Amino acid sequence: MKNTPRVYLITILYFFLAVFSGGCAKTDTKKVCFKNTCIQAELADTQSKRIQGLMFRESLAHNRGMLFVFDREARHNLWMKNMRFPLDIIWLNRNKKIVDIYQNALPCKEICKDLIPQSAAAFVLEVNSGFVAKNQIQVGDKVDF
Repeated sequence: MKNTPRVYLITILYFFLAVFSGGCAKTDTKKVCFKNTCIQAELADTQSKRIQGLMFRESLAHNRGMLFVFDREARHNLWMKNMRFPLDIIWLNRNKKIVDIYQNALPCKEICKDLIPQSAAAFVLEVNSGFVAKNQIQVGDKVDF
């Protein structure tokens, strides 16, 4: 019984390691470049990451974004449920050409409208509202990542 406090302490340490190591996982990012600027975009490349998106976050740092990566081209819709700040949303086809843009998508809590692109896309990039206008980004532009 002399080792009981030590065993107890080791058990607690393993518990905290198990609980908190999952939250410390490295987030994958990709450098996304337009004609005049580049940003770092967090990848949403799994179903669970795409569902979570940027919900419940307080803000998005300057020149940062989230890049949704889909398995196939389609008219992937998004919404602003549980968002806390407005976004510009950029849809790109598999050739990384912009096929649609929605500027200043506002947060919503209850009834949220789906934001649906005009054309099929394989990627969707979310950036802070005003980014598209500031950088003169247009449908038809090519993006590099």
